[in-house]
Amino acid sequence: MKVLLKEDVDNLGYAGEVYSVADGYGRNYLIPQGLGVLATPSVMKQADVWRKKAEARREEMRAEYELLSGKINETTLTYVARAGETGKLYGSITTSQITDDLNESLGTEIDRRKVGTEPLRQLGEHQVIVRLSAAFQPFVTVIIEAEEGSPALLVTEVEADEVEIAADEAG
Repeated sequence: MKVLLKEDVDNLGYAGEVYSVADGYGRNYLIPQGLGVLATPSVMKQADVWRKKAEARREEMRAEYELLSGKINETTLTYVARAGETGKLYGSITTSQITDDLNESLGTEIDRRKVGTEPLRQLGEHQVIVRLSAAFQPFVTVIIEAEEGSPALLVTEVEADEVEIAADEAG
């Protein structure tokens, strides 16, 4: 089935272009969602208009994503969580939590499915990808610290005391 796209479709193509797709994909998804129409000769005359509109919209989005990428790269989110002695969290910091905090700090509406791949379960600093588009994929820095009274924090304090004692004995 040949379909003329009315809007850009991820993993398929750009608006105003004709693509050959599986019958079911075109009939059950693209056409009902308003993303494409059946490519007939009369519709092909409108393709140039849709292509020009889509190019203008893509240029707008590119400028917006470029600005947003810079903000996201500079953003650092800090979480405090309970962790075991090895630094492994008892729970996890989910992509939903990261997305909510990122949206709140930047004043944006980024979809949670575009942030990261899986929940974070380890203390420390993590780089989490934000997939705005194929060309713009900035990283947000997420720092996870041990909660007060957490076994991981107690172990590191004991190790620090041992290092101080060893330094006093040596010097």
